[in-house]
Amino acid sequence: MLIVSEETCKAVVGRADAFTAVEAVFAAMARADATNFPVIREAIGHADALYGFKSGFDRAGLTLGLKSGGYWPGNTEKGLTNHQSTVFLFDPDTGQVKALVGGNYLTAVRTAAASSVSIRHLARADAKVLGMVGAGHQAAFQLRAAAEQRAFDRVVAWNYHPDMLPGLKVVADEIGLPFEAAERERLGAEADVIISITSAHDPLLMKDWVKPGTHIACMGTDTKGKQELDPALVAAATLFTDEIAQSITIGETQHAIAAGLIDAETITPIGDVINGAHPGRRSDDEITLFDGTGVGLQDLAVASVAARLAAEQGRAREVAL
Repeated sequence: MLIVSEETCKAVVGRADAFTAVEAVFAAMARADATNFPVIREAIGHADALYGFKSGFDRAGLTLGLKSGGYWPGNTEKGLTNHQSTVFLFDPDTGQVKALVGGNYLTAVRTAAASSVSIRHLARADAKVLGMVGAGHQAAFQLRAAAEQRAFDRVVAWNYHPDMLPGLKVVADEIGLPFEAAERERLGAEADVIISITSAHDPLLMKDWVKPGTHIACMGTDTKGKQELDPALVAAATLFTDEIAQSITIGETQHAIAAGLIDAETITPIGDVINGAHPGRRSDDEITLFDGTGVGLQDLAVASVAARLAAEQGRAREVAL
């Protein structure tokens, strides 16, 4: 069995690697070549933590495994990231464990890869202003990945805690993009692409604030009750997601579904666009929305890349069971 540490994952898996892996697994899901198994996610009754398992099998990539972990809201005070996870990979021919892979960095980079896949396939080609709603740990990954998909000329950002925005500005400065803090109404009026990456339970962006032609990557809603967008905004958009079953139950569309504003048939897997089965954006005035709920196959895809690259580069530790 290979053991691939967090530091090794950071050393061997870059944004391009994650993008390629996530795009490929979305395409495989849409072709029914890859399947996510039912998610287990529960409050453990300790440390206000949520803990669970995501698993699946990619027949196209022959990747089988599970991600175990969750969310510990008090970790920041301990110098740790709130999301903690580990990925286990198994040999699909024998069931034997192949690798134990650190999942924290990979979770961040695969989530950013998912939104950047949606930007590549759904945002207007002439998008110039990137809007960031949220400035936590994940936001920096999102900003770096998004900046590689369009020729943005500036970033406008909002966060519930404004004192966190300077940290995101540092990232924008490194990329070479002018950065401005803005209220949400202004952000919605100016941004051509908006990434929301928060833990909100109430809508942060309202329908009337978002201009025609905007692409929204809603990446924070991954649990029942979470919410980042006005349901009327969701209903007004052309909807795409990683997996429809998760989108309508724990993703952003859960609220528009509950209000009777949309149904599951109005949502398209992003893999259909990647595979050419759906045209994606149909007009410059269309609002497109990607509901990134985060599926287990994303984690398995990037963990498989990490294990392969670590082994090739002699960075993995091998142990006998």
